[in-house]
Amino acid sequence: MKNIKSVFVPFLFTVILGITSVNGQTTTSEEVKSLINKKIEYNKKNGYGFRIQLESGQETAIKTTQSKFELEFPAIKTHILFESPEWKVQVGDYKTRLEADRVLNEIKIKFTSAIIVPR
Repeated sequence: MKNIKSVFVPFLFTVILGITSVNGQTTTSEEVKSLINKKIEYNKKNGYGFRIQLESGQETAIKTTQSKFELEFPAIKTHILFESPEWKVQVGDYKTRLEADRVLNEIKIKFTSAIIVPR
């Protein structure tokens, strides 16, 4: 009888611990789904991903840089932004930093001051 208790008590403890662990995961799963949905809504409003910024400065210099870039890389879309007091020329729309890094390596050959920026 004593031997059965020494086996049964740890077994029962393990089963109870396992049941509470499973219940804890259910709550966490719902919280994760809620956070994912919030992130999706945020991305719809504000955008997400990365771009490559070629230069920032005066409007005329930015437009010149944009023209040079479009001649060198016609397949990549360019964007001109104005954030007071300066203009910025950014290119591409990349979902991941890795994707932007790959393109940046090619762009850096012609535009050495290019950097990756979040959208």
